[in-house]
Amino acid sequence: MLIPSIDLMGGKVVQLIQGKKKALEFDNFDEWVARFASFPLVQLIDLDAATGRDANASLIEFFLQRLPCQVGGGIRKIESARQMLNLGARRVIFGSSLIRDDKIDAEFAKRAAADVGIDKLVFAIDSRGGKVAVRGWRKITDITPVQAVQGLDSFCSAFLYTHIDTEGLMAGIPLDPLRTLRQATKKQLIAAGGIATYQEVEHLHEMGIDAVVGMALYLGKLTLPDTIPLSK
Repeated sequence: MLIPSIDLMGGKVVQLIQGKKKALEFDNFDEWVARFASFPLVQLIDLDAATGRDANASLIEFFLQRLPCQVGGGIRKIESARQMLNLGARRVIFGSSLIRDDKIDAEFAKRAAADVGIDKLVFAIDSRGGKVAVRGWRKITDITPVQAVQGLDSFCSAFLYTHIDTEGLMAGIPLDPLRTLRQATKKQLIAAGGIATYQEVEHLHEMGIDAVVGMALYLGKLTLPDTIPLSK
């Protein structure tokens, strides 16, 4: 499955390179709703909330009312997750709240699963240099992605793996880390970070991995053949 990404910052839709440098920004929100309306799932991330700045609350609600979204970015409390689900989110993404004092917080994950349901939870595993990054990718832990998956596998329906080192570069995503993660869990595995071609999406599909695509879609580099469905 191909999942378009909508990243929000400063009241606009943006695309960043490796989570730092802004490369694109848009405020034609209705146009992107129309372009992504046929996709079975869209990923909606509040980058401001992820880094502790004021959330793009009105934009989040705008997109949740119009597109089938899994939403993340700064969701660190179970109550916040419930609010997003009540606004129309299909699933919520937890990331930084799953790590406490550089250790996996399985107790938080267990409480979240019991409260909102495993089927509503996606756990983000963001990797820089082979280690999990949290707090808007600004803090690097000593935890490996495989350790995170193994410690959290019982409490979510899917893992979202972002390869920060290649994110936004449109040069492809390394497959070796994804093969290792695919072997570590039977849950849905979603990959992000530099995916740029439909052939890449197809290759990931053959590996049993779904693909989040941002920059390549916004720049028109990745185009889908009209005869090929968006999900299989």
